[in-house]
Parts: sequence; C-alpha cells; structure tokens
Amino acid sequence: MKNFHHSGDCPIRDVLCRLGDKWSMLVLITLHANGVMRFGEIQKTIDDISHRMLSVTLRTLENDGMIERKAYAEIPPRVEYRLSPRGERLIPHLESLVEWALTEMDDILKERAEKQASR
Repeated sequence: MKNFHHSGDCPIRDVLCRLGDKWSMLVLITLHANGVMRFGEIQKTIDDISHRMLSVTLRTLENDGMIERKAYAEIPPRVEYRLSPRGERLIPHLESLVEWALTEMDDILKERAEKQASR
C-alpha cells in the first residue's frame, strides 16, 4: 500500500496544493488559449477574479516556473505574461481534466440536485 503521509517534501501534495486552488488552472488555460497577455486582459477574460487574487496567482505561478513575466521599461509600464515551457508541458494534462469536467458536468450537477432534494 502506498502511503502519502506529509513528511518532508511530498510532490503530490505540493503540486496539487498549488494547482488545486480556484484560479491557477483558469489562468494557465487562459494564457494557453490567448498567448501573451497583459494583466488587464487576463482579468477581463476571467471576470470574477479580483485584482489582488490575480496578482497573487500570477506571482505564485511565476515562482513555480509555470509562467513567465516580462516587464518593459516604458511609460506607462507594460508587463506581459506567457506560459513557460513547464506551463506548456502541463497544458495537455489540464486539458484532459477540463474535457473530463465538461463531459461529466451535467451528471454531476444532476446528482447534486437529487441529493439536495432528498435531504
């Protein structure tokens, strides 16, 4: 039996903790679909994310090497984000998860509604 105790570095826990939040996968999929984007463009694409949460998410993804941030010395300042090679390698796995979610969504919502109605 494989154990997944939290002792030291656990890659499964670490990666899932980073990517399993509400926004990281959406940001990665958005950058994949649209290519290079500025902060405001990302925020418009994911319209329910707050300015602060997008900042935190972008910083975390950059620190993990999933995206690249390029700042231009211009007035006004311009910053662009794109997927890094590591982020690009992750995309097929995320797309599989998105495809599964789209396939199962109706049944999951139906089962939720049935369980709520029976309570």
